Amino acid sequence: MNFDMEMEKRLAEITGILESYLPKEEGFQKTVLEAMNYSMRAGGKRLRPMLMQETYRLFGGESRVIGPFMAAMEMIHTHSLIHDDLPALDNDEYRRGRKTTHVVYGEAMAILAGDALLNYAYETAVRAFDLEPGNPAVGKALAVLTKKTGVYGMLGGQCVDVEAAGRNMTREKLDFIYRLKTSALIEGSMMVGAILAGASDEEVSVIEQAAADIGLAFQIQDDILDVTSTTEELGKPVLSDEKNEKTTYVTIEGIEKAKEDVKEISKRAVGTLQSLGRKNDFLEELLVQLIDRKR
Repeated sequence: MNFDMEMEKRLAEITGILESYLPKEEGFQKTVLEAMNYSMRAGGKRLRPMLMQETYRLFGGESRVIGPFMAAMEMIHTHSLIHDDLPALDNDEYRRGRKTTHVVYGEAMAILAGDALLNYAYETAVRAFDLEPGNPAVGKALAVLTKKTGVYGMLGGQCVDVEAAGRNMTREKLDFIYRLKTSALIEGSMMVGAILAGASDEEVSVIEQAAADIGLAFQIQDDILDVTSTTEELGKPVLSDEKNEKTTYVTIEGIEKAKEDVKEISKRAVGTLQSLGRKNDFLEELLVQLIDRKR
């Protein structure tokens, strides 16, 4: 398998799916629609819809029902980035190599665009009911999507993260933030893929466990890159955590220990996936590639 070629093919497919669900830029609310689409079209790894799709394929899924959920998850993730970049939070001017939404459209419109994307994500996800109205897995997947993105998931982790800035942080609280702020969306993505493909409750639980480790490794690598990368390579400002007085994994454990832990946690995640006795070579290689990513 040529991983780079396969990645390019999958990114093109995901981009097509996302484009098909973006709103038309028309009407009196055209500006907010433009801001939503500007943010969604900023590129990026598309990691969450990709993990969702590959997990769906891992369990033999072949239907178009996965599409609305893939688009919805990327909308939710993008909404979080818009709000993350705001002056009230990280106050970043660049994301994915170009100006952030609030710099281009103003702070008020950026807040509204983030709100709009979050709501539109759920509007998009429920379109899966029209594709397969008799499939009970759609409702089950929707329940996971909403929980993993709310106050008991990503949003809850973000709130604790903001509140903790500039204060002494315990490792226990940092682990809590990472489990919710980063891992929750990855868990939700992979669990939705498994559920829609007909995985058993036990299999979905294994997927959740693997995804939790994937999210943790991903966030630790993000912390490492914030210290070791450049703005040009990363596509966003470096040393952002230091600027915002945030305690990170690197702050507590040091750079070398953080690098070792990324490898160990990623290896554990792959092992957990392999315990299912199913095979998706691209998915396994994707997890390996995440360890050594530069952006």
